[in-house]
Amino acid sequence: MAEAHEAVAFSFTVGPEGFNVDVSYDVFKALLYAALRSWKLRCRRTLNSLYNTLYPGHPLRGIACCGIISTLYFKGYDPSFNSIDWLDEHIFRRYLAPKNSKIIACITFGAGVYIVLIQVRQYTLKKLFSYHGWMYQEHGKEFGLVPKVWMGLVKLCIGRNPSLYSCQHLLPTLPLPSLDDTLRRYLRSVRPLYDDTEYQRMEKLAEEFKQTIAKKLQRYLWLKWLISSNYVSDWWEKFIYLRGRSAIMVNSNFYGLDVLYVRPTTIQTARAANLTCAAFRYRTELDHENIKPLMVQKLIPLCSSQYERQFNTVRIPGKETDRIVHYSDSRHIVVYNKGRWYKVFMFYKDNLLEPSELQLQLDEIIRDTTPPDNGEEHLGALTAGERTAWAEARETYFRSGINRSSLEAIEKSAFVLILDDEDFEIGTNMTGKFDAYAHAILHGKGYDRWFDKSFTFIVSKNGVFGFNVEHSWADAPISGHMVEYVLSEDVMFYGYDELGNTRGAPRFTALKPIKLRWNVSENCHILIEKSLAQAKKIYNDVDLHVYVQDAYGKGFMKKCKLSPDAYIQMALQLAHYRDSGHFNLTYEASMTRLFRDGRTETVRSCSIESSQWVKAMEDPTVTKAERIKLLRLACDYHQQQYRDAMTGNGIDRHLFCLYVVAKFLGLDSPFLQQVLQEPWKLSTSQTQTMYDDKRLSKLIAQKPEMAEKIGWSKFKGVVGAGGGFGPTPASYEERYTNDERAKKAIMVGGGFGPVATDGYGVSYIIASEDLTFFHISSNKSSSETDSKRFGERIHQAMADMRDLLADEISTTSARKTSTKLPTVAPTTDSSA
Repeated sequence: MAEAHEAVAFSFTVGPEGFNVDVSYDVFKALLYAALRSWKLRCRRTLNSLYNTLYPGHPLRGIACCGIISTLYFKGYDPSFNSIDWLDEHIFRRYLAPKNSKIIACITFGAGVYIVLIQVRQYTLKKLFSYHGWMYQEHGKEFGLVPKVWMGLVKLCIGRNPSLYSCQHLLPTLPLPSLDDTLRRYLRSVRPLYDDTEYQRMEKLAEEFKQTIAKKLQRYLWLKWLISSNYVSDWWEKFIYLRGRSAIMVNSNFYGLDVLYVRPTTIQTARAANLTCAAFRYRTELDHENIKPLMVQKLIPLCSSQYERQFNTVRIPGKETDRIVHYSDSRHIVVYNKGRWYKVFMFYKDNLLEPSELQLQLDEIIRDTTPPDNGEEHLGALTAGERTAWAEARETYFRSGINRSSLEAIEKSAFVLILDDEDFEIGTNMTGKFDAYAHAILHGKGYDRWFDKSFTFIVSKNGVFGFNVEHSWADAPISGHMVEYVLSEDVMFYGYDELGNTRGAPRFTALKPIKLRWNVSENCHILIEKSLAQAKKIYNDVDLHVYVQDAYGKGFMKKCKLSPDAYIQMALQLAHYRDSGHFNLTYEASMTRLFRDGRTETVRSCSIESSQWVKAMEDPTVTKAERIKLLRLACDYHQQQYRDAMTGNGIDRHLFCLYVVAKFLGLDSPFLQQVLQEPWKLSTSQTQTMYDDKRLSKLIAQKPEMAEKIGWSKFKGVVGAGGGFGPTPASYEERYTNDERAKKAIMVGGGFGPVATDGYGVSYIIASEDLTFFHISSNKSSSETDSKRFGERIHQAMADMRDLLADEISTTSARKTSTKLPTVAPTTDSSA
């Protein structure tokens, strides 16, 4: 492949004949297009900022308000009670002609009135959003008077068509829990974990903490709460993510997998081109703030601040702490294939490339026979090893010359695309190939990913997709929203021709990818191989298994009138107790995005109620009725904990911040030390939400034949979990059975590495009415864990719970049937 040479805008030389100036018109034109795009983007952001400041109002309504007031005034009706005359006489008439000063006074008064009305409306909304009583409404029962009045006021005050960041300034501040409540709830949460002696010791430590430094720490934390938009998020990002010196591969980054039963193409470059162009379309929507904020109950906006750093973002290693760098714009991606890194431009004359034009560039990369530079193939291993070593290597060997320019090309790219040289297999039969696919997306070979980028797209030789996400900049639902958009655009908007290639004809001669050049010294090469050895040690120890629960799903759980999430958490408690023989501290991630700059809070799934139910399940003398009663109590309490966490009344973030304050003040607390050192033997995550179903419905209406072909014709909404990975069409391929092709809206989800060395990491997605995926990770070096064995434990726990509740469901169904009139035809609707 022809090498691209660095272009120079102009050069001049001095010779015997005088000055000789050489100007590159093409480069100047490229610079002009770049400047024009930057100017457009800056103007767009300024206008969006103005719109967001006035939301739930609108600039046009403000202009209308000024116009109405001016019209009334000049018609002889003064709505200002002489305020306009006062402004005219005392301010504007000094500088303007009488007629002009009257007009300016009217406009000023009208603008002031509109701004005051907007401020009142904004203040009212902020107070309304601070109310969370609606969340504690018992499921299935009618809302009470207070929630109804609240909903009516919200509907009255909230504006129409909010942009992505319109509601940010309306969101309340994350509340600071009281010290007594946090300590009380903490002690209650650890009661099942300790015997009487250990529990009494913890009670003593907590009381000692309360009587000594706790109130002082709380006062300092209150000051932090007072002056910050969120008293947790900045410390959480800094100390939990960026201060960690161990490898982020497996330990921090998470992954997501492709959809089931759909293979729109098996051509690697075609799939990669469609997905990449769809991602840039999504970035444009983000830049223009056309993506709507996610709304709970279609009323309450969730915080959108995490979207800001999705693209053009990289984690820069430091010797003591890393930092996140976000660039305002990027016009290229970086592609890795067969040990070589390439810079690929995504714009031509300020226009985004079409997939057919990008595919030509990717085909050039695949056909390229240029060998990797010395050290280039394993270069990505630096991002997979220890952070301090990577920071020192970056400072020493990548601070100047071609190494610096090539590294900047990677770090300033929109994201990284990996054209993998292996095939991936995905299905529901739990073969070793499925697990190998999950392994490949989580860590690859340790050197064929750039783990510092905000996210990386990975496309296999046979066109199977996956993505790897750096965790510090945002949580999984943010990436899930983007991937949902990308996967739907891939099929519904772009599509493929009969041969599986991208559609359309290129508008111009294809741009040439630029192969990045590297000058890797021997000492640098040694550091690269050392990092690779560390990475291999980490990923070879990962025991990753995807367990597919297909006997039943959320349909049965809803018939039992139990929360699917609480149901599965109880199944995990039962499975883990049988696996380990005792109760363990359990982490479930909950979001706090009802508040400004909110991220996550911990739900402690192992509770007194759950432990009592688990013991009852293992005690043959306990009756089935008693077990069902205990299960319902455990699920109800879990739901209560989840609601508390979402509304800012969690335990762990508060204690974490008290610990940080203590460290800043140089104070030691045996209690906080004990709390922060407790290992999470079972770490779980389930993110279930609905994203932009209106956009998908519009796509389906525009292309009904395509929707019918891929199984979206009866689309009712998008369900995503385990990161929110979008809708799943049916298959293009005949290799799937009729039963498999009949399944709709099924996602495989994604997962993460184990949190504790002797524990499990479990990410689950309730994919459909009868299908749930569990991504189970652990360490092979631990004698206490085995991911496949734990999958079997989950299988048995789910089966036991179904047997426990089946008779109750049958009895309830029989009662409903017996009360029906004989003239009423039987229904086929099985939804809860």
